[in-house]
Amino acid sequence: MGVKWFKKKRKNKKRITASENPDRTLTAEPAQADMSTQDVSEEKEAVAEASSEKIDAPSDSDSGGLFRRLKSGLAKTRTLLTTDIDALFTGKRKVDDDFLEELEEILITADIGVATSMELIAYITQKASKIKNAQQLKDVLKEKIITLIDIPSPDADVELNKPHVIMVIGVNGVGKTTSIGKLATKYKAEGKKVLIAAADTFRAAAIEQLVIWAEKAGVGIIKHRDNADPSAVAFDAVEAAMARNVDIVIVDTAGRLHTKVNLMQEIKKIKRTIAKKLPGAPHEVLLVLDATTGQNAISQTKQFHEALGVTGLVLAKLDGTARGGIVAPICSEQKIPLKYIGTGEKADDLEVFDPGRFVDALF
Repeated sequence: MGVKWFKKKRKNKKRITASENPDRTLTAEPAQADMSTQDVSEEKEAVAEASSEKIDAPSDSDSGGLFRRLKSGLAKTRTLLTTDIDALFTGKRKVDDDFLEELEEILITADIGVATSMELIAYITQKASKIKNAQQLKDVLKEKIITLIDIPSPDADVELNKPHVIMVIGVNGVGKTTSIGKLATKYKAEGKKVLIAAADTFRAAAIEQLVIWAEKAGVGIIKHRDNADPSAVAFDAVEAAMARNVDIVIVDTAGRLHTKVNLMQEIKKIKRTIAKKLPGAPHEVLLVLDATTGQNAISQTKQFHEALGVTGLVLAKLDGTARGGIVAPICSEQKIPLKYIGTGEKADDLEVFDPGRFVDALF
């Protein structure tokens, strides 16, 4: 299946590589000291946005609002899936090889990926005799996708250590700082005592952004001067948390290309330093991914996981420009639980990932 499709895919891949590769716009690392005027402007805009942001505590009673935001964030994927799947049944077609080949292309176009799409096609083939219309096909897809993305979190039912240290990682520009602010707000609303470690000491305005988030969320922050040793910041934060009886420590780290070995070694040092001060920590390593980057998020997940042992994922920027299908291959292929999804820039636009609700919004 798919000679015609693979030719088309190769053509599409060239276009995607040229236009959507996020690595082209990543902020320079210390070894590349100079930042462009555009990068500096973006940093200033981010700080200004954080300064003007009104932080409201998340509310469980707003479940309807959360679902509306999730539906809005998945609008592009939902339109693609539902419209094209409905079109497949024009003329009362049967689920045959040609039908499945077209369906596979639809799934891959929705960023569900080749391997996961093939797994879905195999499952649909088994159910083919029961599929007579578009709605039945969608129901079968929903049933299977839920099993692929429902990866249990190992710490879901475990009492949190105190202090519970969360190390947050990811490449530049994925929404890491904003996600940390949202996490801090969430834990503060739960009555937790929270401390942020500003260990991204290299990126312009990173510390300033976190200070603003910490002040508005009403949580503490440990920071050093610019270009200080990130490991020292993390060490001091854990030490302070132990002395102050803090519940949650969230450690920011410098965004870095997952393909740069020397930079990955540096972030490993931060993890070792935390463990030296508090054995068993960090208790969570959260990888923040940008939902708009598509398949590149899979390679980021794989390489960060191999280097640092990722325990959970945060999918940021899940707005109308994203293709939410990327959730399926990330979870099913890497077997890492998706813990949170970000559907906007406000403090309460971060919600615990619910596979059932996500799939409902997807279709």
